[in-house]
Amino acid sequence: MKFPQKHTLKQIATILNCNYVGNDDFPVMGMNEIHVVEPGDIVFVDHPKYYDKALQSAATVVLINKEVDCPAGKALLISTDPFRDFNTLTDFFRPFQKATSSIAASAKIGEGTIVQPGTFIGNNVVVGKNCLIHPNVSIYDNCIIRDNVTIHAGTVLGADAFYYKNRPEGFDKLLSGGRVVVENNVDLGALCTIDKGVTGDTLIKEGSKIDNQVHVGHDTVIGKKCLIASQVGIAGCVIIEDEVTIWGQVGIASAITIGTKAVLLAQSGVSKSLAPHKTYFGYPAEEARRKYKELASIRQIPSIIEKLG
Repeated sequence: MKFPQKHTLKQIATILNCNYVGNDDFPVMGMNEIHVVEPGDIVFVDHPKYYDKALQSAATVVLINKEVDCPAGKALLISTDPFRDFNTLTDFFRPFQKATSSIAASAKIGEGTIVQPGTFIGNNVVVGKNCLIHPNVSIYDNCIIRDNVTIHAGTVLGADAFYYKNRPEGFDKLLSGGRVVVENNVDLGALCTIDKGVTGDTLIKEGSKIDNQVHVGHDTVIGKKCLIASQVGIAGCVIIEDEVTIWGQVGIASAITIGTKAVLLAQSGVSKSLAPHKTYFGYPAEEARRKYKELASIRQIPSIIEKLG
């Protein structure tokens, strides 16, 4: 998430009321999670296990809960609670805006687009040309829909990320300031839920087709010309490369990659990254031929025991 304008390290520290290491005028351009940070971004870290990863990332400002040596060319924000302060910045730079109408005055809708009754389109949403948005679709603030997109009834774009910190008093929610971006010629079925990024974009690339009742988690990227059948659940930060086919009721764990033109057969469970150009089945998902041979072998166990007995 980029800020509307450049800020200085001192300005950000003032917002957070925290100490800092670096020049007062050190430039700060935005804030992001570690997997999408760029120079000029703030990244937060609150566990020693991840200190080195954060300090060595592309981010040039690290919001951290310990005084450490500052890497060359970077700055530190010293916080008693980086998770809390990251939320403070999200709320400061992208606060919740109350809706005052079913289609916000700030929304932009392209020529030839049809919006059916009961649809909600939030603040700063952009919808391209020749789209068809069916009844009771909800498109939250800041989402981007390109041209020739069809969205069926009841689908929700831009709900919050499912991201919580477990504290003694209960679960503390990480605020979501990102977006959903849907490229040209995408079809979304009925009752799909596409969560926005925490700070970046959840992205569905050109030409992909998604069936009914599919969930896409925060910051996930779905490549070009993918086919995803009904009741698939995709966790956050997943990378699905181009022309992947995913059949019904597949579950995909967070932060993994599905290679180009992979095929995931129905009801498979994916817990690790999968190589391209192969067909997978089962839980944990493995190459389908191998999995079917294993199942055939298991069926033979009773007869083998009987013979041995």
